[in-house]
This record gives sequence, C-alpha cells and structure tokens, in this order.
Amino acid sequence: MLKRFLALAVGLGLALATLPARADEVYVFAAASLTNALNEIAADYSARTGQVVKLSFAASSTLAKQIEMGAPAQIFASADLKWMDYLAGKKLIDSASRRDLLGNRLVLIAPAASPLAPMALTAKTDIAALAGSGRIATGNPDSVPAGIYFKQSMTRAGQWAKVAPRIASAASVRAALALVERGEAPLGAVYATDAAISRKVKVVGALPDSLHDPIRYPFALVAGKETPAARAFLAALSTPAARGVFAKYGFTVN
Repeated sequence: MLKRFLALAVGLGLALATLPARADEVYVFAAASLTNALNEIAADYSARTGQVVKLSFAASSTLAKQIEMGAPAQIFASADLKWMDYLAGKKLIDSASRRDLLGNRLVLIAPAASPLAPMALTAKTDIAALAGSGRIATGNPDSVPAGIYFKQSMTRAGQWAKVAPRIASAASVRAALALVERGEAPLGAVYATDAAISRKVKVVGALPDSLHDPIRYPFALVAGKETPAARAFLAALSTPAARGVFAKYGFTVN
C-alpha cells in the first residue's frame, strides 16, 4: 500500500508540474541572480498593463531541467549560454525569440566584518589563501553558472586543484551569497550584481574576465508556449525602462 501511495504521489507531482500556464498569466523561469531586477520590472509591467507575471527563480540548471520535464514556463532567462543551448538542442526553445540581453562580472566577496581589504585580483592571486582555513562558497561548479565560471577561472589560473577541496557548493548563486552573509564561509565567488544587493558582504575584488567565458544572460520563449502575452513581456524586457532597471542593479545591458 505504501509503495502504491508513493507512486501515486510522484505521479500527481509530475502531473501538476506539466499543467499548462493560464492564458491570462505569463510564467517566467529565471536565474536566481535576476531576482531583484526582474521582480521590479514585472511589478511595474503588471501595474501598467494589468498583466499577471509569475516569476520562479533558481539555478539555471535546475530551471532548464524543470522545463525539460514539462514545467509550465513560457520564458526562460539563463545566467549562461550552456543551459539555454541545452534546451535549444532539445528543441524546447523558440530560437527566433532568443536574445542575449545582459552581462555580469564574477567577484570575490567576504563578510562585511572581514579583515580582507579590496584588492586587484590577477591570475596569480592565491585564492585559497584568501579563505584562510575556511571554505569558498559558490554555485555548484558542475551545474550552476556562477560555479562553472569560477571553476573556469581557477582552472585557467592553474589553481583549481588547490581550490577544489575548499569549495562550499551551493544550489544557486544566491545560496552561495547567503553562506557568506551568515559567516559560514569567509569567501565566496558570486556575481557583482548579487554582491551589490547585500549589506552583509563586501567585494574583495573582481576576477579577471580573461579567466572565464563571457558572462551572458540569454532570454527566450519556451517552444510551444509562445502566447501573445509572453511575447509582449519578453519584448518589454528590452525597452529603455527595463534596461534602466537592469543597469541599476549592476548588469551590463547589451
């Protein structure tokens, strides 16, 4: 009986995940680092148009897998090209709607009370030493874009073998930020935009852009769910008003 109950529960969960979005709502799945900017843009858009916009934030990898499983997203905003390409390869993205809207920078952060002073980071900066005896919080280096970029940086700098055992792997970049905010990690690698919204951390320095692939945020409609409302909201993200909000939060606007 227990096995039958569990099977029914799992089946119900999958069924709910694949329910179609309501025609009068727009469902957006977006990278966690976009939380503050997209919340503000969506609130303003809804106030002006009356259109309901539902936002779901998590690591790009998590959201891409959910979309693959049939989650009711109509717009996907990824923090890297990898996960947008992943869905495109499965023909789950409306390629004609795809656009790279934003850029970002990868920075090292420390708790606000840390004795670490701001510095110019280079490929030769001993990142493991900056963490002392503690760990370095970042997104999962195997799946979360911020962690992937950090791993690239450390690999190209010849430091990954030394840094890898010190990683405090988080489910998203915002989860990594929280670890540093709480003092559970003395150092973290997050986006400049994440560091900017927290008073509990300070920026130690920006990692050289040459050490990792360009940080790009592609946006696109999910294939088969290209409603007029979804197209309208995606278009609104490129307007001067939306671009101004993204810039306010520190994103590079393409």
